[in-house]
Amino acid sequence: MRIPELIALKRDGKELTDEQISFLIDSISTNNMQPEQIGAFLMATYIQGMSTKETTKLTESMRDSGIKFEWKNKQNIVDKHSTGGVGDKISIPLAPVLASLGLKVPMIAGRGLEHTGGTIDKLESIKGFKTKLNPEEIIKIVNKIGCVITTQTEEMIPADRILYAIRDLTSTVASLPLITASILSKKAAEGISSLVLDVKVGSAAFMKDIDSASELAKSMVKTGNEMGIKTTALLTEMNNPLGFMSGNALEIIESIQLLKGDGPDDCRELIIAQGVQLLLSSGLETSEDKAKTEIKNKLKNGSALKKFKQMIVAQGVEEKFAEKICNEPRVLIKSCKYNSQLFLEESGYISSIDAMEIAQFILDNGGGRTFMEQSINHNIGVELHIKKGDFYDKKKPWATIYYDDEIDVLKQLKNCVNISQTAIQKKDRILRKII
Repeated sequence: MRIPELIALKRDGKELTDEQISFLIDSISTNNMQPEQIGAFLMATYIQGMSTKETTKLTESMRDSGIKFEWKNKQNIVDKHSTGGVGDKISIPLAPVLASLGLKVPMIAGRGLEHTGGTIDKLESIKGFKTKLNPEEIIKIVNKIGCVITTQTEEMIPADRILYAIRDLTSTVASLPLITASILSKKAAEGISSLVLDVKVGSAAFMKDIDSASELAKSMVKTGNEMGIKTTALLTEMNNPLGFMSGNALEIIESIQLLKGDGPDDCRELIIAQGVQLLLSSGLETSEDKAKTEIKNKLKNGSALKKFKQMIVAQGVEEKFAEKICNEPRVLIKSCKYNSQLFLEESGYISSIDAMEIAQFILDNGGGRTFMEQSINHNIGVELHIKKGDFYDKKKPWATIYYDDEIDVLKQLKNCVNISQTAIQKKDRILRKII
């Protein structure tokens, strides 16, 4: 087989065979394919698309380009993936909740870029937390504690690292088969049996409307199931920020609050919904109501918080400090130089809170990154005191902002909140389920 001929087939809209796709991915991961050829292949795929059969083989070949984890009881190995949003910290409390229920979660997570926060960045706001683990460490912690949250190892999915970097350079990121293969190859390499996907929809999401989000969700669900992973997707709203807190350290604080049985209702809604899907898919529970009850109990009785503490200690956090942040999570933000309260000029019902405005504040003040090697300030963030649908009294602050460099406070987030004089109906975050 010759690489130019295979690129030409895809360019002309032909369906590639399993052998042809395997050859291409093997050539990419062994550096036997020129960057120009990889770019041409990506653009041909972006324009012509791929069938479900092609997408499944692409995902399998990418998974097989590096190491794959093997587990004794694969049925209980599960994970989740979110397409990213503002204030989306659900992975952090969900993993220990699942571990406290008897599931095992070898979660490979990523860093944030532009407006979306990364799970790894959030966890690195905990002093000592080690996010770069080798395969042996991952296996040991998962077997002992039940959950781990770490970055992708050098040995995992080398083809994805190469393709992802070139997709960014060639404007081929927004391709359904390429997105599907990138996400699912990483999850498949974890050796999981069940997966729940949180596909964000809205102005602060990658997918802006429910039709495009549904198309992506269907592609990933179909491919995941074709690969033998029981896959479900939840489409969730991302116009308004999730929870009250956005920003790295703040989101760890809110995660710990959730693990104590407190925290915002919309975050708890997603923890329970995603947890239920994985309990049912793994066969650990057969009743949705029973699964919900079990998750709520683990959040209330301290079992999930205990797992979280065990996980962060296993990943390098000193035990006394782990105990301290579980008891007093706001210690994580104590080094922040400044915090200021924001007020609106009129009272009324909150009709919307612009998640992108909040994300931009965090990004502009150093709490996010515009390129992957950029260092970030974990202190930067926004703590809301309101939610959509609440009645707001102008004498009270609607938010507290955290920052380390002097700024003009009066200019911050001025257009972030819309007020209505009539009551606003509160709605669930979950818009649709795709199985």
